[in-house]
Amino acid sequence: MLTNKELFEQAKLCIPGGVNSPVRSFNSVGGTPFFTARAEGSSLFDIEGKEYIDYVCSWGANIVGHANKTVIARVTEALANGFSYGTPTELEVVFAKKICELVPSIDKFRLVSSGTEAVMSAIRLARGYTRRNYIIKFNGCYHGHSDSLLIKAGSGLQTFGNPSSSGVPEEAVRHTLVLEYNDTEQLVEAFRVYPEAIAAVVIEPFAGNMNLVRPTSEFIQQLRELCTKNGTVLVFDEVMTGFRVALGGAQQLLGIKPDLTTVGKVIGGGMPLAGFGGKAEIMDCLAPIGGVYQAGTLSGNPVAVTAGLAVLDLIQQQDFYLRLANSASLLMDGLKKIANEEGISLSVDSVGGMFGFYFSDRVPQSFAEVKEGNQELFNRFFHLMLDRGVFFAPSMYEAGFISAVHDSRVIDKTLAIARDVFKILYTQTV
Repeated sequence: MLTNKELFEQAKLCIPGGVNSPVRSFNSVGGTPFFTARAEGSSLFDIEGKEYIDYVCSWGANIVGHANKTVIARVTEALANGFSYGTPTELEVVFAKKICELVPSIDKFRLVSSGTEAVMSAIRLARGYTRRNYIIKFNGCYHGHSDSLLIKAGSGLQTFGNPSSSGVPEEAVRHTLVLEYNDTEQLVEAFRVYPEAIAAVVIEPFAGNMNLVRPTSEFIQQLRELCTKNGTVLVFDEVMTGFRVALGGAQQLLGIKPDLTTVGKVIGGGMPLAGFGGKAEIMDCLAPIGGVYQAGTLSGNPVAVTAGLAVLDLIQQQDFYLRLANSASLLMDGLKKIANEEGISLSVDSVGGMFGFYFSDRVPQSFAEVKEGNQELFNRFFHLMLDRGVFFAPSMYEAGFISAVHDSRVIDKTLAIARDVFKILYTQTV
């Protein structure tokens, strides 16, 4: 039987970096990633047979737990009918109706296969609808790996950001303006400097790719008002937060109605499925009835849609999100209490089934504040927990997730392990 280290060495010979998505490589925290052989409930099992309590949950997708029997049964039945048809299906109509029913801001909805594809298409749609070129995004927010969104902050409003990836020409990002998350004054100034020129603002309504960061009420309200006043399309990227923080997503909790919404992860139940939707007048600009082209061979794949429908049924059960939020709070409050008792600064936050913890004395409100956290301490905490069978995201810049099957027994076990780990961390820091 291969060890994780041996398989990783083999993987690096035939896969760039040994992984098919960079964060899986453990580059941020160091060490060797483990290779999952199977998953069940709240746990992953690696190729060496070791079990891990999983707080990554396929980066938020597995909200009902791994290998849910209801989802598997429905997917198994769908498999017998074939994998992909290249034609419309009734399932797609049922799915779109369900999304429109659950998210009031969505009049019409289109399926794609990934979150990157959903956001890329929404941006193109916003530009086609407004006939403008410029877009705003926020430092620390991630919206997939399409060229115009792979950008890091510039030096101010007069200087656009620079590509954050090789292979992205400066021309591809010259219409993208990067602002600071939760900086209301900068947001107001951006619309003053570029009046009637901004096609869209795209934002993670609760940021999850710089760890969990909430928007202030003033910031998010001002964002909605400025977009409305200037004819700019407000795009909520809810690929992560959609059906994760609440049944109606972050927009339900914030009381903000975006013009377009992108969703993914949870809606596929672990299968490759995402989508975007919003106001009918905007969505009707899409081909074949409008001039904005978007297409995909596997869009609306019947197996993935079946998995998604099964999950959407399960998350509508009574008190589902109340139980999820209570579990996340129990975990975060427990971690903070234990750390602080050991004299280690730790702040925490959670919303629905999404959480963040920060080796800092306060909950951050921007990417700059997240970066002030103790990276070295996080890395040591990560590996000590992993060695003892608890898997948190391998980066202090990623939010964590909890599923419906992370019950009090699982959380109590996690906290018991964390108590030992924080004692070790304390002895290493004094």
